[in-house]
Amino acid sequence: MFKTLGLLCLLACPVVVTPAFAQSAPSAPQAQVADLMTKALKDYQGKEGKMILVTYPPGSVDPVHRHYAHAFVYVLEGSIVMSLNGGKEVTLGPGQTFYEGPDDKHTVGRNASNTQPAKFVVFLLKDQNKPILTPVQ
Repeated sequence: MFKTLGLLCLLACPVVVTPAFAQSAPSAPQAQVADLMTKALKDYQGKEGKMILVTYPPGSVDPVHRHYAHAFVYVLEGSIVMSLNGGKEVTLGPGQTFYEGPDDKHTVGRNASNTQPAKFVVFLLKDQNKPILTPVQ
């Protein structure tokens, strides 16, 4: 689902944004994304590490998308359902992890609960100045 890993400073005051990829079915609540950190990786020219905090409100569903990045997910609270390339869905809870590669299509990303929120951190290793997410039709 995500592509870059960042190992340094977190911003003191993350900004919450609602990204284009959070646009899902009209009745489903949108994911909230806080940009925690972005760091250029001088040992990997043209690459950056980016950390984001994603909050899925109850019933939140992401549209199909790609990250064109290495994405490492760590679930903080609640449970989320993920699937890549139309494969088997996995349900993850606190302390569990998920990986998405640059060539993967993220076909399922949603909160497993219609009553409780879910939160997870994503570390992306991506090309600098490229979007975090690209919707797929």
